[in-house]
Amino acid sequence: MLLFLWCLNGTRTIIPELKLLGVVGDKVELAQTKLQFMQGYLKDADARHGHDEDGVRTWVASVRDAAYDLEDVAEAFVLKVASMRKGSVLKRFTCIFLEGVHLHKIGSAIEKITTKISKLRLSLPSYNLQEMRESGGDTSFQRQQERRRSFPYAIEPNVVACADGIETLVVHLIKEKHHRVVSIWGMGGLGKTTLAKQVYNHDGVRCHFDCFAWVCVSQQCHGREVLEELLNQLSSTNEERQEIAKLNEDEIAKRLCTKQQERKCLVVLDYIWTCDVWDSLQAVFPMNGETESQILLTTRNKGVAYCADENGFIYQPLSLNEDESWELFEKITMFQTEDTNPEIYAKKKDLGMKMLRHCEGLPLAITVLGGLLSRKDSADEWDMVHMNFYAYIRRGTDLGPEYEAHFPKDYEIPVNRLTQLWMAEGFVSTSMEKMEDVSYRCLSELVERSMVQVGQHGLTRKIKTCCLHGLMRDLCMVKAKEGNILCIINYSAATGTKETPNGRVQRLAINLEKELDFYYLNRDERDRHLRSMLFFVPKQFILNINFGQRVLRSLLNSYKLLRVLKFEDIFMRISFKLPGEIGNLVHLQFLSLRNTKMQELPSSVGNLVCLQTLDLRGTNAHVGLLLKVPNVLWKMEKLRHVYLPSIIRGEGLSFATHASNLQTVVNVSVSASDLYDFVNLTNLRRLKVTLFGNETIEKGSLTFDNLQSLSMASFHDGAWNVVLSCPHIYKLRVNGRIRRLPEDLLFLPNLTKLTLCGIHHDRLKDDNIEILEKLPSLRMLFLDNNAALGYFPGPLVCSAGGFPRLEFLSLHSLIELKEWRVEKGAMPGLSKLHIEHCSPSFTVPDGLRYVTTLKELIIKGVTRGFGSRLEEGGEEFYKIQHVNSVLITDFFASPSREYWRT
Repeated sequence: MLLFLWCLNGTRTIIPELKLLGVVGDKVELAQTKLQFMQGYLKDADARHGHDEDGVRTWVASVRDAAYDLEDVAEAFVLKVASMRKGSVLKRFTCIFLEGVHLHKIGSAIEKITTKISKLRLSLPSYNLQEMRESGGDTSFQRQQERRRSFPYAIEPNVVACADGIETLVVHLIKEKHHRVVSIWGMGGLGKTTLAKQVYNHDGVRCHFDCFAWVCVSQQCHGREVLEELLNQLSSTNEERQEIAKLNEDEIAKRLCTKQQERKCLVVLDYIWTCDVWDSLQAVFPMNGETESQILLTTRNKGVAYCADENGFIYQPLSLNEDESWELFEKITMFQTEDTNPEIYAKKKDLGMKMLRHCEGLPLAITVLGGLLSRKDSADEWDMVHMNFYAYIRRGTDLGPEYEAHFPKDYEIPVNRLTQLWMAEGFVSTSMEKMEDVSYRCLSELVERSMVQVGQHGLTRKIKTCCLHGLMRDLCMVKAKEGNILCIINYSAATGTKETPNGRVQRLAINLEKELDFYYLNRDERDRHLRSMLFFVPKQFILNINFGQRVLRSLLNSYKLLRVLKFEDIFMRISFKLPGEIGNLVHLQFLSLRNTKMQELPSSVGNLVCLQTLDLRGTNAHVGLLLKVPNVLWKMEKLRHVYLPSIIRGEGLSFATHASNLQTVVNVSVSASDLYDFVNLTNLRRLKVTLFGNETIEKGSLTFDNLQSLSMASFHDGAWNVVLSCPHIYKLRVNGRIRRLPEDLLFLPNLTKLTLCGIHHDRLKDDNIEILEKLPSLRMLFLDNNAALGYFPGPLVCSAGGFPRLEFLSLHSLIELKEWRVEKGAMPGLSKLHIEHCSPSFTVPDGLRYVTTLKELIIKGVTRGFGSRLEEGGEEFYKIQHVNSVLITDFFASPSREYWRT
């Protein structure tokens, strides 16, 4: 249902342009009106899912296809005419005649679509579909929103009846010695992963074990990836992690086994699907008696739990009983007596209890139901859900999580990327608000309804990554395939599998295995309407160059209606040029070639006038090649997000004059005078720029009112005037000769994250530190690469009351820093402190003992004996005895010379 509405959004945005071209706009508007008329009947079709399922589903698919056809025909015509009108005088003269031809063709095409829509409308009686109108009640949801927004940073885990299970598992992990594996077994949705997370973060567990690793094992288990991820998490230094990437699988396995023998490790393997998967991994886990390390695994397969360790402990979470189910349901719906009169409350509670019986005590099913009902205010609406329970549980995915089913299982989806994909597909309608803001609000609603899980939060506490629970993804997959919304191909070197749909395919996700030399992209007439193609590959994926070129050329010639093309992380042994046929994809709105070995972007990319997002980051990172980028970006007036490689070759790049949509520009090199052109980009939010030349930028000569994030490399002090021209930034990174910080930094009230990097011989005096510690909103501070304190003649002093909101501090490579003093009352909210490669004579400041909020201390690259002074019984232990987690590593990063305490 929602995808149908999104189709209409795309057509609605084109109608104003069509009306400028004549009667065609009226024809499109008429067809769209007919489609909108059927919107209420589509709701009934959704609610009656399961009754006359095949016939209704076919009817719905036909309506959706008509909406897509209408958008495709209309947009193609607008692009064709716009292209001709921008040509030479002769071409524009010819355009007058050709427009008439195209108008006739598009008029005929739209009339055919309108006739098809009319026939679909006339067929409504045969399906007994009734029109369902929007309800007006939304007050309970608004009240719920208000309650939740009162405490936006509060964590509400909604965990019920886990206490006994947690304690049982903790006891078996830290006290029982006769088994090496503790298993949590049960059906999907029972809360196995939630329980494992509670155990993993339990205070007793964190104190008992030295180091920890958690990995999700997908159904298509890639052994090396799993082992490499485990070893990376158990390793403490960047140098060691970089070395791991160069090891073969046997070497990784041996080192991982040794690490568990030498240390007391807890390894969590989430979602072990089969005994074969366990058998492929178990050799890296030492046998009982050889280690104090333990394994905690979750599985839906009881056989896996038995084959993992015949002497192991198996725990099966119980389904929630009636009272526990109701408790969880109440938490999610925020259903309380005072919200309604007693009679309505009693009726809704009766309906809720009846629906909960269908959930059979499964926490995930209860969560989905509760999230759905949290937006329905009246008892009649609850009754409607009750009468169509299974259909509504499936409809709980209608807000959009089925789109996340594109991504592989356990894939943590960056919210920025998801937003860009939603926009490219037309899922976010234009309004007075920015589409990015509308998209984030939709995602927040999905999270509040427990449809989507939060992965990580960003600096401003907004959601940074998200993911789908396994069972929710399964449900979305079924729904997406039933509606021909999505087709997934899992392709390995041995075989390719594709579930063939009954009708048109709109979106294609292709999962490729390692080192493919051949893959045939099967063309199907039903696929010619394809709108989205996303490639997913494992780490270190290698593609034969000839195959890669063939695949690209094939899809560029075959799928000319694509709106989305994601061709990322694909390494070819030889660099390649992107085929000029890329210019055929004139409807394309999202193009990512990130982390591919590409040497040249063709000038035909300038034909992509609908493009909103272009991501070329890392395209030359593999072998130091410089990507050639033609100066055609100025043609793309709809660009919103541009990510370039760190260094490019070719002409200087320019953007469309007054490009009002552009919000992100990453990795551009400009002179100071060219920087003034960016002032015209009035909606620019993020800018990463390298300033070259010695031109002076006068203070107050430019202003970036909407910029929120600035990363700048520059080598003259005048660059600070650029920083001060951004009054609302919250994230700042400066790389260059940092001699003196301007006092005007204090007038950046939103500055939350600051990174200073630079050259070894620059000197930053102590009065600059006084400026930093007065920044009112600063929460994260990175002093890196000798920039800030490279040559510091006196002690670094954090004075009482300084850094009032600082939560994270990183000092890296400050090799000349001899002394650091922390006065009592300084950094009152600091929770994490990282220090790496500082002076050999560096010592932990005595005043750190007053920073009682400190939870994590990591010190790397220190001299031998440094850690022993800080360990329990050492002469400096009193400074850090209150810190929960401590890791100290010397220059050689040997396990025998590491000190851990958790």
